[in-house]
Amino acid sequence: MATCRHILLAILWLLGTLTVCRGGIWAYVKWDAGGPQVGLADIEEEIPDEAVASGYYSNEINSTGWAYLEVKTSASAPDERQAYSAGVVEGYLTRDLIWYHWMNLLQDYCINKSSVCDMVEKFIDDNEDFVGRNLERNPEDPYWYQVKLFYIQLEGLAYGYNGATKNPDEKLSLRDVFWLNLLGDLDELAYALVVRHNGSAPAPDADERCTGLVKLLPDHSDLYVAHVTWNSYQSMLRVQKMYDLQYGATPSCREKLPGRRMTMSSYPGFVQSSDDFYVVSSGLVVAETTIGNTNASLFLEVQPEDSLFEFVRAMVASRLATSGEQWAWFFKRYNSGTYNNQWYIVDYTRFSPAAGRAPARLRRGLLWLLEQAPGYTASADM
Repeated sequence: MATCRHILLAILWLLGTLTVCRGGIWAYVKWDAGGPQVGLADIEEEIPDEAVASGYYSNEINSTGWAYLEVKTSASAPDERQAYSAGVVEGYLTRDLIWYHWMNLLQDYCINKSSVCDMVEKFIDDNEDFVGRNLERNPEDPYWYQVKLFYIQLEGLAYGYNGATKNPDEKLSLRDVFWLNLLGDLDELAYALVVRHNGSAPAPDADERCTGLVKLLPDHSDLYVAHVTWNSYQSMLRVQKMYDLQYGATPSCREKLPGRRMTMSSYPGFVQSSDDFYVVSSGLVVAETTIGNTNASLFLEVQPEDSLFEFVRAMVASRLATSGEQWAWFFKRYNSGTYNNQWYIVDYTRFSPAAGRAPARLRRGLLWLLEQAPGYTASADM
């Protein structure tokens, strides 16, 4: 019997096939002297060979509850151009949903709390300074290189979105797009900044999200991994995404990434999952359930220096890791202390199902757990 990974990938492939049958839209990005240019195609075969990125999009929210997006890049293009183009094609194709998601969740977020939003803006500025310095110092470090490509993809998404937006009142800045991606971290970040500013704050409302499941069947014929999001109705614009990004490990090392291809449950305007739930070409399934933090004193550990937001670390770890242990090691670096979760990482390369009289093989490293709190992480092989 197929493993859970194979079942999940088969289901996701089937869903992608169904979207083609129902009708969606193809887009691609080429470059000329004027920069990235977006073109449309009726079928995939019409996408020109010189396209740096292509995307397929089908909005089926009114029938299935989901929109579907596939983004692929060309290995013949430089990595930075791939990343930017991947963002452009996604922003262009999903423009309408991005605007709706912005209106649902962020358009009025700062009303009556402008001082908190000012502190968040200052934190983001300081954190981006920290990121920029490290990108300059570590151009050949695989970790920081993937951080760089992540931010470039965000820039491309803002460009593609605005290129498809005719109404000037619906334009979004790059910072607006960053705030969208920050939503998972935002409440704890805002609370931490209030604690730092005031010295204390009322205990935050419990807003833990998600439930996770890892289940070995009684006959050991399969291993299931599941995730329930537990989010608000205003967050119900959902996009199932598949990224196939042909980046190298570093500018000088063209070895392809273990996690170059991943499928994830996600949202409009996000270049990450945020649920979080990832099925990765390395054989890993990565997911989390929020544990949060109600100890106000711990939030003093939240600093813009030496930290990367949760969504950046999750994507970088998922691209670079070949095992649960590696994933935990990458993710622990630069703990932001925001969006504090328990992660479960299942490595399907270490699972062989029972077949006939042959018992299942459950090798060391099959399941890793990681927990994060401000200033602290712990992980272990289960």
